[in-house]
Amino acid sequence: MAGGITDTGELYSPYVGLVYMFNLIVGTGALTMPKAFATAGWLVSLILLLFLGFMSYMTTTFVVEAMAAANAQLRWKRMEKHKDDEDEDSSSGVSDSDVLLQDGYERAETRPILSVQRRGSANIFEITERVEMGQMASMFFNKVGVNLFYFCIIIYLYGDLAIYAAAVPVSLMQVTCSATGNHSCSVGDGTKYNDTDKCWGPIRRIDAYRLYLAVFTLLLGPFTFFNVQKTKYLQIMTSLMRWIAFILMIILALIRIGRGQAEGHPSMAHLSGIRNLFGVCVYSFMCQHSLPSLITPISKKKHVNKLVLLDYILILAFYSLLSFTAIYCFRNKTLMDMYTLNFTNCEIINVGFIRYFLGLFPVFTISTNFPIIAVTLRNNWKTLFHREGGTYPWVVDRIVFPAITLIPPVLVAFCTHDLESLVGITGAYAGNGIQYLIPAFLAYCSRKDTQLVFGSGTVNKHLSPFRHTFWIVFVLIWGFSCFMFVTANIVLSESKL
Repeated sequence: MAGGITDTGELYSPYVGLVYMFNLIVGTGALTMPKAFATAGWLVSLILLLFLGFMSYMTTTFVVEAMAAANAQLRWKRMEKHKDDEDEDSSSGVSDSDVLLQDGYERAETRPILSVQRRGSANIFEITERVEMGQMASMFFNKVGVNLFYFCIIIYLYGDLAIYAAAVPVSLMQVTCSATGNHSCSVGDGTKYNDTDKCWGPIRRIDAYRLYLAVFTLLLGPFTFFNVQKTKYLQIMTSLMRWIAFILMIILALIRIGRGQAEGHPSMAHLSGIRNLFGVCVYSFMCQHSLPSLITPISKKKHVNKLVLLDYILILAFYSLLSFTAIYCFRNKTLMDMYTLNFTNCEIINVGFIRYFLGLFPVFTISTNFPIIAVTLRNNWKTLFHREGGTYPWVVDRIVFPAITLIPPVLVAFCTHDLESLVGITGAYAGNGIQYLIPAFLAYCSRKDTQLVFGSGTVNKHLSPFRHTFWIVFVLIWGFSCFMFVTANIVLSESKL
């Protein structure tokens, strides 16, 4: 997130990029979608899912456009620098033969911009360098805008970590605790347990949850104090597990529906569930903050917007299939916040290995992502307070920043394990800012800067299909309206209690 331009990494084909984007978007948030679908009603849920998918696609094209504009700005600055260096060399008596020793790319870079564009030697808007959203904010926003960006991304990452910190202990508690002592066989049967119910002997379920939370924090928390990088093989492993788990759940639900054992009778609409559904959908379509590292390595970006559109269509179909099979297979009251836990009931599946695999699936995948998100949040804190040329004392760098990264989400997870609310609030507030407001402002400001630097006749080759200013205004109005709607809904809900 933070810092300057990073290495692009190994290039891959557009279709590999399509798979990577699918894996990035279809994450843990999808596991809370069936419950949100059942709570809001299938018709309202389907309409909102389609609309939010469209909005997310639009803002994704805004981010891609801003990435191209940022690359053009950086390329232009290098051209100016090379031109100044060449002038200095000429004035200091450097011969023309020395300048001719530069390679063809450098010579092209030192030509005037319009000359470069006319001759087609290198498109000024080609996305060749990875420019993270933090750097784009620094390039196109004023100081207030940059601080608001980091505030938004930090709040979102805190919410992400709180969700992760709660999801793992909840899964472990649900799988290992039961009132009958029959382990996981009664977890997904619709029986509602209280936190004060017994788990093992005198230990209550809430005690078991907090014990697992403590172990989770002790095992994964220390990674916040070091640098960790997600490896290629770790991505492959978690992606494979994710695909197996989601396909298994869809197939098992379809088999149960096909045998006439379906118990779900979902309502068409239930407006009180829209707030959580909105947050879950926003969270489940979140990819804008990771687009620079996802789009930049694609080798051929000519049709990148069409590939992204195809990805969104596939994801919409996948979410609809997962959610509809869930709400018709299970009664509303039996659907768990973490959908995988519905398959830990012996009546649903009698193969012990599959029950435990699905029940513990969030444990494996979330545990690998938690350190990555934590380090990302820590680095954003560092960048937010960094001053040009300054360095942090060892204690601040190694202790204070990791501590303020780790402690708040663990405290939130200690106080509540209501995953639907955590996902809903994170998506509805911070996710709303990252997915709607920031991309719209990036598109608007980058267009203004592009016209100022390159002239009004210059066309960004990665300009969003939604190029009219109306769409930017529409997204901004929608984003701010969502803030007010969600807040009003929360206030009204609390006043009725």
